[in-house]
Amino acid sequence: MKAAALEFERPAALAARAPAEALGRERDAVRLLVSTPDGHHHSRFANLANFLEAGDLLVVNRSATLPASLAAQGEAGSFVLNLSNRYGPGLWLAEPRRSASEPGGVAPRPQQSFLVGGTGGRFLAPFPRLPRLWFVHLENEREAMRRSGSPIRYGYLEGQYPLGAYQTVFADRPGSAEMPSAARPFTSRVLTDLRARGVELARITLHTGVSSLEVETENLEDHVLYPEAFEVDAAAAQAVNAARAAGRRVIAVGTTVVKALESAWDGRAVRPARGFTRRFLHPGRPVSSVNGLISGLHDPRASHLALLYALAGEEMVRGAYREAVRERYLWHEFGDSHLLLPARSREWVL
Repeated sequence: MKAAALEFERPAALAARAPAEALGRERDAVRLLVSTPDGHHHSRFANLANFLEAGDLLVVNRSATLPASLAAQGEAGSFVLNLSNRYGPGLWLAEPRRSASEPGGVAPRPQQSFLVGGTGGRFLAPFPRLPRLWFVHLENEREAMRRSGSPIRYGYLEGQYPLGAYQTVFADRPGSAEMPSAARPFTSRVLTDLRARGVELARITLHTGVSSLEVETENLEDHVLYPEAFEVDAAAAQAVNAARAAGRRVIAVGTTVVKALESAWDGRAVRPARGFTRRFLHPGRPVSSVNGLISGLHDPRASHLALLYALAGEEMVRGAYREAVRERYLWHEFGDSHLLLPARSREWVL
């Protein structure tokens, strides 16, 4: 597939500029676009249970967000170092930026040193074929985040918000550079309604890196992803397999969940697994482990759109995004939500 298939028009004004709480609303007050074979329906996230049924299994990401944006000083002056993925003690993949609103603008060299929060660091090497990301070493990563860290933010936000605004109700395993934001609108009220509806819950872990990179290759299949740490434990694998065997829907809360489950998929079932994954899901590598998805709205040419195509088909996704633009839904981590429920496969029951 050509990467141009991921392009669409989205006005810049449709970026969510603040969390719902900062506007005096509950998290679950964001809008919910529901896409099914019957069309696209509009609601609020607080009403999520109305669109699910008894026996549905929601799989959520329990990763918690780190204060991963570091104020740094180097040879060229001040810059922002957004940590992305941890690969060992002090060893990170990171994105150096001139500021939250200015990508790039920093030209590191291998072994070039910098300071963050009074502790030293150095650039090691760029990530192959992703030159905006660099391997770095921090002498004291915890101290650097404690003294200098804040949540990663970008220029479309109107203010700065505490780390708690970037945590979901499921977050109990710190490790994500950016919030697994599909789960952000969940509240205790929503969870109570889901339990009353008979919806079940399972948890996996995938520590997210910096935002979904735009696909810059001509062919979608040539896009490069960096490794992200994940774990699908025995309880999650058993819950997914039991739901599948009974013909019940398995609905991922976030593209991170789909990526983790597909990385644990052995061709017939989900197996307990942990490690690092670079799994890139697109129409040429379809989704097998889930048949529904709750997600935010993704930017043009974002690699996550290719995953949506793989799950629900290009026609449904593009139709949903036209609807979202027309109805002025909001994008990004504090934006609105999208529930995709494509038709069940005849081969779903094993």
